[in-house]
Amino acid sequence: MISVLDSLLQVCNRNLMVKERQMKGRALLIFFLVLGVVLLGRAHTVLAQHVYLNINEPFLRKVPVAVPGFKSLTQGVNEDRLGKEARNILVNALDFTGYIAVLDPMSYIENLAKKGITRAEINFKNWTVIGSELLVTCGVEESNGDIQLKFRLFDPFTERLVKGKVYTGKIDDLRRMVHRFCGEISFHLTGKWGVFSSSLAFVSTVGKDKEIFISEFDGYNPRQVTRHNSISLSPAWSSDGKWLAYTSYAGGNPDIYIKNLYQIRGNLINFKGLNISPAWVPDSFSLAATLSFENDQEIYLLTGKGKIIKRLTDSWGIDVSPSFSPDGKKMAFVSKRAGTPQIYIQDLDRGTVARLTFTGGYNTSPAWSPEGDKVVYVGIANGEINIYMIGIDGTGLVQLTSKAGDNEDPSWSPDASLITFSSTREGGAGIFVMTATGGDQRRLFSMKGAQTSPVWSTGNENN
Repeated sequence: MISVLDSLLQVCNRNLMVKERQMKGRALLIFFLVLGVVLLGRAHTVLAQHVYLNINEPFLRKVPVAVPGFKSLTQGVNEDRLGKEARNILVNALDFTGYIAVLDPMSYIENLAKKGITRAEINFKNWTVIGSELLVTCGVEESNGDIQLKFRLFDPFTERLVKGKVYTGKIDDLRRMVHRFCGEISFHLTGKWGVFSSSLAFVSTVGKDKEIFISEFDGYNPRQVTRHNSISLSPAWSSDGKWLAYTSYAGGNPDIYIKNLYQIRGNLINFKGLNISPAWVPDSFSLAATLSFENDQEIYLLTGKGKIIKRLTDSWGIDVSPSFSPDGKKMAFVSKRAGTPQIYIQDLDRGTVARLTFTGGYNTSPAWSPEGDKVVYVGIANGEINIYMIGIDGTGLVQLTSKAGDNEDPSWSPDASLITFSSTREGGAGIFVMTATGGDQRRLFSMKGAQTSPVWSTGNENN
């Protein structure tokens, strides 16, 4: 009996041990599953910690960035000079953004141009102690007019390489290469490539005439693109940046010229009467313009070759100054249908029209934000001409300029962080820029004559 009982007990013990092992196995499986979920959750939290700057925040804190001297990598005769030039281009471009503050080099503890610019050579504590949240380094190589820039963007607090890029080109490509890395910095901070690949078009007086000029985003290298020896007005960029449309009196009548900036070709819109205020449809070789060949000033949709597609507005009042939403489905414009110039929004699919502005007796020159949520425009009140901003639902009206001459012709930067405009605050009309909330207003450049009607191109995405 005892042997039988022992056998039964042994069997039971074995069964218990098997069950215990199974339970332990299940417990371990559950533990690792839970651990995996926790780790995934933590990883997701870490990834989610990179929150882009809201560059339209009214009280945006500028990000402090350190940009030490660029390092000569082969001790070439031109490398030090080119390094200093490249650093100045980068610093000026970052300062231009309005959301980056480059720290004073006098506060720098390390001289990376002499010590080294790689991660292993940098003492990151020397950069966190001065408050730098990003660190830019660059090595320069030059040989027989060929130049190579080796950029690195570090996070000093995590000692992490955020972005590394190498650009190769000719010395004449220096600004373009530096600005491409500025785009990388902007994308890291904001999720947008910034303004660095965009251009400006504007009107400038040349003697007694007015001609169209273009420049880089910051006003650098302005150059004349029309020579009509007449009055040319209202430049407008196509989405791809290859075409300019503008109004000119070169033929004795206000006609719209469509000019390819890279090839010797173009088109002319010259219906009887007025042909004015062109505006390109986003991502399309078509544009809207005000025509008066039917005796009333109405807005029409036309091909890039000048053929009428359809009439967009139909009212007894003057309809001018179209500006499209980013998706091209809606159009802001100015109309006198209520008696005074006011801004309206038309749904192009439905044909419905709603009045946007009700404050002030004279509102004009709408420009739709690339974000799609706001419109800036010019309003006249109390004898002053100023720039205002309003939500597309008619809420959130804000005055952006005040008591500083006449302020007109607003245009958004491609990343919606800045607004360029013309102003007479320093005497003759000049081109100015401000943040999207009206801050940091400054003149872009100075040149002979008066400059008006600035308009920003959309720019091209960095690669």
